[in-house]
Amino acid sequence: MAIQKGHVKYVGTLGEIRHFKIKGLPDYFAGLKGGPTEEQVKNDPVFERTRENMNEFAGCAKAGKSVRTAFSSLLTTMADSRLTGRLTSIMKKINLEDQTEARGYRAILITAQPQYLQQVVFDQSVNFDSVVTAPYIVSHVAARNEATLDVPSFNPAASLVAPAGATHFRLINAIGVISDFAYNANTNSYEPIDATNNEKGIVAYSSYLPIDSAASAQSLVATLAGSPTLGTDVSVMQVIGIEFSQKVGPNYYPFSSGNSLKMVEIF
Repeated sequence: MAIQKGHVKYVGTLGEIRHFKIKGLPDYFAGLKGGPTEEQVKNDPVFERTRENMNEFAGCAKAGKSVRTAFSSLLTTMADSRLTGRLTSIMKKINLEDQTEARGYRAILITAQPQYLQQVVFDQSVNFDSVVTAPYIVSHVAARNEATLDVPSFNPAASLVAPAGATHFRLINAIGVISDFAYNANTNSYEPIDATNNEKGIVAYSSYLPIDSAASAQSLVATLAGSPTLGTDVSVMQVIGIEFSQKVGPNYYPFSSGNSLKMVEIF
């Protein structure tokens, strides 16, 4: 890799030569068009920072995937196409908070920084608080393996913004477990500290409720199977949502849009 010298500094491609700047380094570089080789990225000292970023990015992507896995049964109709990127970005913010490990190997300590995960938006085009204005209360047991959503009786016509054609809806209460992640030198990758409980999840649905009739009080309890013991290396995410459907004969057909999911608690 060549380093540009002299008074003329620029980036871009000129003929077969590509000129570029590497973040954090003062010099301007030049190389053949097509970019550095895989061997350069893996071994060249110039790309040390790149290797560190790649390593941590892979770990953050893995942690974000665990969130999606915990709620996988909901995301088909509750999430937009950019959720993966947003989760990875959130995990990177958590990763940057770790001051105990060397750069490139910093842990992803969600238990220490749960406020970042509270920022999760499953579908940016559908705001739960705009779709559902009925009051609700969420709670969980001390063991953290069970959480409840309580909704007093309400009038759907006044408290819901339903998509055209919807005749019924279901309320949703779900919990999912996400472990802290740390770099494992044996596997050369980030791994969940509590792999046993990581990605566990459960969803509780209300019955199908008609949009044109008053809804009675609802209490939805989500309990993890086997009532697992959750340690200090895991966080539990509670989400609530609403799913709209249309009843045709005896069948209910869920809508692919207009539904909404909200992160309400990290505990």
